[in-house]
Amino acid sequence: MSKMDVTRRGVLKTGAVAGGGLMLPTYLRAAGHEGFTNAPTGSTVTLGFNVPQTGPYADEGADELRAYELAVEHLNGGGDGGMLPTFSSKALEGNGILGKKVEYVTGDTQTKSDAARASAKSMIEKDGAVMITGGSSSGVAIAVQGLCQEAGVIFMAGLTHSNDTTGKDKKANGFRHFFNGYMSGAALAPVLADVYGNDRKAYHLTADYTWGWTQQESIAAATEALGWETVNNVLTPLAATDFSSYIAPVLNSGADVLVLNHYGGNMVNSLTNAVQFGLREKTINNKNFEIVVPLFSRLMARGAGENIKGILGSTNWHWSLQDEGSKAFVKSFGTKYGFPPSQAAHTCYVQTILYADAVARAGSFNPCAVAEALEGFEFDGLGNGPTLYRAEDHQCFKDVLVVRGKENPTSEFDLLEVVQVTPRAQVEYAPDHPMFAGGALGTCNPGA
Repeated sequence: MSKMDVTRRGVLKTGAVAGGGLMLPTYLRAAGHEGFTNAPTGSTVTLGFNVPQTGPYADEGADELRAYELAVEHLNGGGDGGMLPTFSSKALEGNGILGKKVEYVTGDTQTKSDAARASAKSMIEKDGAVMITGGSSSGVAIAVQGLCQEAGVIFMAGLTHSNDTTGKDKKANGFRHFFNGYMSGAALAPVLADVYGNDRKAYHLTADYTWGWTQQESIAAATEALGWETVNNVLTPLAATDFSSYIAPVLNSGADVLVLNHYGGNMVNSLTNAVQFGLREKTINNKNFEIVVPLFSRLMARGAGENIKGILGSTNWHWSLQDEGSKAFVKSFGTKYGFPPSQAAHTCYVQTILYADAVARAGSFNPCAVAEALEGFEFDGLGNGPTLYRAEDHQCFKDVLVVRGKENPTSEFDLLEVVQVTPRAQVEYAPDHPMFAGGALGTCNPGA
C-alpha cells in the first residue's frame, strides 16, 4: 500500500475494534451492530477499495478508484448526488451510511491473487474495513471473495467476468454486479452471425486464468450453436506483452476469425500485433478475415487506437447511454474528473451504492443482514435498466451491450458505438446451468 494509504489508515482507524470479541450463533443482535467482524463503534465506517494500481489492468484500477471516491462523496452528502436521485431505492439520505460518515482505505491488487488477498487482509484486520470491493481480474476477485467469506465481511466484486465468480467459486458473502462470459456469448453471438455469417472458422487466443477459460468456453459454445467452428484455442500468459509468436500460426490454421479473449493491456497488445501481421487485410475461405474482442471497454479502445475500429465486442455499460441514471453519473463523474467514466468506474460506483443501500434497508452493517437485503433485490435507475440481484448465486441480471469500435470518432472518448442493447431475458440462465456448476453458495459468515 502507498504512503497515502498508510496515512489514511492511521487517521481513519486508529485502534479499530474488530467486533468486540462477541460470538453469536445468529445475527439477531445486528441492529445493535454487535457480534460481527469490524462492527462500527464510532461515528465513521471504513470501506476497503482494493484495485489494480499496477500491472496490466492498471488503467481500469485508476478509474475504479475515481468512482469509489465519487461514491463516498455522494454517500456523505457531497457533490450533486450522482445516481442517488435516480436510484429506485430511496433508503440512502446523504448522511453517510446509517448516519456514520464513510471513510475508506485503498490497496493495490497488482492483478495478482496473492497480493490482492494480502491487501484485503490488511484492510480487514488493520484498518477495520467492514466491506471490501474492487479488482479488475477474475482471479483476484475469486481469491478476495474467498478471503472475505472466511473473514466475515461482504465482498462487492468490481470487474470480474469469469463464470466461476458466481458459479463454482460463488460465496454467500460475495456479490457481483458485472456481467459474465455466458452473458457476453448470449448477447454477442447472434450479432456476429448476422454480421459475419454462420459459416465461420474461429481461432481463439485466451488469457490463461479463470476468466479467459470461461469466456472462451462461453463464446465458443454460443457461436458453435449458430454454425461456427472452433479450429483452435491457444492459452497465453497473463504477463505476456508481445503476442507475435501466438499470432503467426493463425495464418496457417484455416481460420477466418480471430477471437481475442484478452482484457486490458493484454488486449491492446494482442490486437496491435494481429493488425501488424495484416490479418484484417487477409481473405481466407473467400471471406474477409475478422477479429472479435468479446469483452472490451473505452479504456481498452483508447489504448488500441485505430486498431479498434470496426471491432465487435460486449460491454457492461457505456457512457453514451441516455437513461437518467447513466446521464446523471456521466455528468457527476465528468464534472469531478474532466472526462467520461469507463464501465470499470460505473460498476464500482454502483456496487458501493448498492452496499450502502442494503445496509440502510437492513438497518445494520452485519454482513448477514446485508446479504439478506441484497438477495433477490430488484432495482432500477443505476444505468443498466431493471436489474435483479439473484438470490441463488448473487449474480446481477440486466441488459447487456454489444458495441463496435467507431470508424469516425469525434473525440478521444467517443470510441465505441452501441450496436445493440441485448434485453436481460436473452442473457439469463438457470442457476444450475452446466457452465456454473460445481460450487455451493454456502451460508453467510458474520465473522467475529
